[in-house]
Amino acid sequence: LSGNTRNCFLTGNPDSHRNFVGKRLERLLNVPNTGVYRNAHHSSQRFCFQSFQPPGEKITSLQISSAELPHHFSAWNVHIIRSLHTSPSFQAAPVPLFWIIVKPAQKLLAIILGRSIRNWWKALPPNKRELFKESARKNKWKILLGVSSLGVVFIMFYFTHLEETPITGRARLLVFGKEHFRELSQMEYEMWMEEFKNQMLPETDARYQVVERVVGHLSESNKDIPEVSALKWVIHVVDEPGVNAFVLPNGQVFVFTGLLDAVSDIHQLSFILGHEIAHAVLEHAVKKASLVHFLDFLSLIFLTMIWAICPRDSLAVLGQWVQSKLQEFMFDRPYSRTLEAEADKVGLQFAAKACVDVRASSVFWQQMELAETIQGQPKIPEWLSTHPSHENRAEHLDRLIPQALKIRESCNCPSLSGPDPRLIFRLNMQHLLESSKDRETPNSTQQDPSKPKPDFAHT
Repeated sequence: LSGNTRNCFLTGNPDSHRNFVGKRLERLLNVPNTGVYRNAHHSSQRFCFQSFQPPGEKITSLQISSAELPHHFSAWNVHIIRSLHTSPSFQAAPVPLFWIIVKPAQKLLAIILGRSIRNWWKALPPNKRELFKESARKNKWKILLGVSSLGVVFIMFYFTHLEETPITGRARLLVFGKEHFRELSQMEYEMWMEEFKNQMLPETDARYQVVERVVGHLSESNKDIPEVSALKWVIHVVDEPGVNAFVLPNGQVFVFTGLLDAVSDIHQLSFILGHEIAHAVLEHAVKKASLVHFLDFLSLIFLTMIWAICPRDSLAVLGQWVQSKLQEFMFDRPYSRTLEAEADKVGLQFAAKACVDVRASSVFWQQMELAETIQGQPKIPEWLSTHPSHENRAEHLDRLIPQALKIRESCNCPSLSGPDPRLIFRLNMQHLLESSKDRETPNSTQQDPSKPKPDFAHT
């Protein structure tokens, strides 16, 4: 995402997204390509807050009922917005917004400076060029000392702006102040409210109530975490077919009805919303914006050198493009994938403390992978994406599920009943493949009418 303040974006045509489980699995034949654009350190004593009744089982696009969740789910710390509020006037632009505005000017200044150096060098007579080179050779140690001093300044700036990430304890770079970034988040919130003001579901809608109860239950179950209890979680359900959900850093939760159509049950929805809440709690938007700003500032030096060294403007433009792509694929996108993996891990822990069936988390990404496979969509290499691939994401969650189950057990959650949803999904896939083969070769194989057809739902 380009805004650095939204945390997860799932794209696709939601009109064709349907339930992936049971007999409705064959509806996947109508699903278009979907893409997802989004060591915890725990103390020896873990505080758990949850109801002792697990969430309900099923959400469908047409039959969503708030009764599917226990009525004692608390809407703790959840505030309902019933109407659009006028944005307050700003006395001064937030610092991040200021840097966003001046960023093109910085690049333009670097290009002008580099081009001026190149033209100056070309205009020098040959004898003065030789004198300049001789002077540079004599003072090479002074030049090296100056460059090294500049590098030390950048290193000191980096390490003096490191802070500890909440919950995970991982070091993170913070360039912008959190209060300034909250102002920027408020501006984006007002933008989204203006865009979706005619599509907001009322709180009386069953789909709204499902999202409200899930978010309320997640926040109530994790209220021992200061970063969770500090935010006011405001629910917005947008009547929009896109498969989309994101949480702004100020706690504004946006869920599209297309996502409610795409998930198979309340457990998958709880994990997805836990993942989005984790983005806000871990302040990933601030971290990403800080790293991008730091790298952009460093790139100004290389940009100036490119325009000063390249003999022609066309080569300088090509060099600038190569430099930007190297930064994007070597730093920006890998860092985004790291943040997504971190949000998956923390979001799974949030869901575990809420007594959610955490095993359903990896099934969701297997469903996304299956949808793309059935549609024959080409797989984009992970290094080209800002998010991990669906397959790697499911595998990562499978590795985290045993730890999440231990967290769930330590919170005195009721035992999980029924078969593992991952096993059910694999059996569904096997059944679907067998059915597809039977349809492809109707004349080559004749089914014995005396043999009963496999009852997959019963299995």
